[in-house]
Amino acid sequence: MVTPGPTSPMSPAAWAGRQDARNLRAPVKKSRRPRLRRKQPLQPLNTSPLPGDSGVCDLFESPSSGSDGADSPAARGCSHAPGAAQQLAQLDLQTFRDYGQSCYAFRKAREGHFHPRESLAQQPQVTAESRCKLLSWLIPVHRQFGLSFESLCLTVNTLDRFLITTPVAADCFQLLGVTSLLIACKQVEVHPPRVKQLLALCCGAFSRQQLCNLECIVLHKLHFSLGAPTISFFLEHFTHARVEAGQAEVSEALEAQALARGVAELSLADYAFTSYTPSLLAICCLALADRMLQLPRPIDLSLGGHPEEALQDCLGKLQLLVAINGTSLTHMLPLQIREKCSLSPSLK
Repeated sequence: MVTPGPTSPMSPAAWAGRQDARNLRAPVKKSRRPRLRRKQPLQPLNTSPLPGDSGVCDLFESPSSGSDGADSPAARGCSHAPGAAQQLAQLDLQTFRDYGQSCYAFRKAREGHFHPRESLAQQPQVTAESRCKLLSWLIPVHRQFGLSFESLCLTVNTLDRFLITTPVAADCFQLLGVTSLLIACKQVEVHPPRVKQLLALCCGAFSRQQLCNLECIVLHKLHFSLGAPTISFFLEHFTHARVEAGQAEVSEALEAQALARGVAELSLADYAFTSYTPSLLAICCLALADRMLQLPRPIDLSLGGHPEEALQDCLGKLQLLVAINGTSLTHMLPLQIREKCSLSPSLK
């Protein structure tokens, strides 16, 4: 059989077959992970002097790209008041009845082991002021990525526990912050931020290899022990406990929890509050939130089993913190809670 040359005529069937072959395309493999819109990186860590003497930086020194705190993913999720069914869905009371007290007892017993006391005592270059600046920058970062409050609490715990073990140079402190955030997100988030996204936040000051090396150092120094009890866990536990005991309506308890979370974020950046355990801070933040919202039935402070003196000391410092940083706190809250709360609560 002779193969047709370049000028040989081709039958209609053969021509149609060639056209069909050209039109065939390999199937496109769809990614299992949703494609996220690329965001502009946050501004680098601001090294300007701290405003005021509260010990807490402005939480919005590093704004997100084209949005403010009220438009963050967390705020968008709370922009409207949910119905009763949605509120009950947020509080899984049946699971709390089955496992709540056991989980609380276990974590309460473990929080002393994970509690970093005087984390800056052996740090020649890292001060309370530089720690405040770093965390005041990391808090908007965690909102930019839409991360949970649990991730933020674990980030701060990892950071402080590492500072106890190893002296850190001032020019590597920001790298330690984003590394702690990455480690925490790997424990909690379904889709943690990518390394290149975190490096972009530092404006190319560090390499991927430096971040990965520091991650290994942190994990070895902490002996891979990362499951610390956090303020986030205790806030959820006390919220479930008060609803289960009939001490608050579901809507009231959720509003108090959201406000208490904002107060707790302020306290994370202030080194003075590292002396308090997460469970003590959580119950005090809820008590202060109840008074700011003027709820008729405030939370029972005896739920945490803490001494009265420690409770009043922590409450007094939290009230002063809120009074000094009221503007930052209002930007962190959903609109309906912002309109209800009073920034000058009475502790009498």
